[in-house]
Amino acid sequence: MRRDARGGEAGGPQVSRTPSLKGAAVGRRIGIGLMYGLWKPRVLGAWKVPASGPVILAVNHTHNIDGPMVMGTAPRPLHFLIKKEAYVGPLGPFLDGIGQVKVDRSGADRAAIGRALAVLDQGGALGIFPEGTRGEGDFASLRAGLAYFAVRSGAPIVPVAVLGSAEGRGRLIPGLPPFKSRVDVVFGSAFDAGDGSGRRTRTALDRATVRIQDRLTAHLADAKRLTGR
Repeated sequence: MRRDARGGEAGGPQVSRTPSLKGAAVGRRIGIGLMYGLWKPRVLGAWKVPASGPVILAVNHTHNIDGPMVMGTAPRPLHFLIKKEAYVGPLGPFLDGIGQVKVDRSGADRAAIGRALAVLDQGGALGIFPEGTRGEGDFASLRAGLAYFAVRSGAPIVPVAVLGSAEGRGRLIPGLPPFKSRVDVVFGSAFDAGDGSGRRTRTALDRATVRIQDRLTAHLADAKRLTGR
């Protein structure tokens, strides 16, 4: 079904407005300044991210700086799905202003789903932590949301491995990696999650999730071999 520019079904109730692309571009510039100013990112394979059209970047997640690190190193502005718990005080309006997507993880957040699909429908780049939360960062437990967005939109998935963000603790701010330490960001080859049928049944999404997990896990292993992490 066709969707309108604000993320709702055409002719139906409007779920939410589309996240700002200009805001995401500003967020990317902020990410570049902060990440390259505070740490030493080593970026590999950024050329594999499609230069235009809808795309989903699936990122492993071990530290809070993983999202900003990818925002500052990806070759395109990103709209990340971010848990609503992060929208505290002035950080909430700031994240909205730079085009990020707030998600209520307690249930099916229709507003967030609508905004994320609107990003892809308009040819934007969506960032997702498919494990749902910080953990081992090994893609061992994927949620079905990534498969749904990929199959529903037809957007290719680019696996992204962030390595080194959780390997040490800084002296000045123990909650952050040591300043000027190296963090590797490795972008993989884009792939399609669906089987070509366009079906969005539970079985089709389960199979897509298995395919995605296999590709993400393989990319992470390749990234570790490539970087020596």
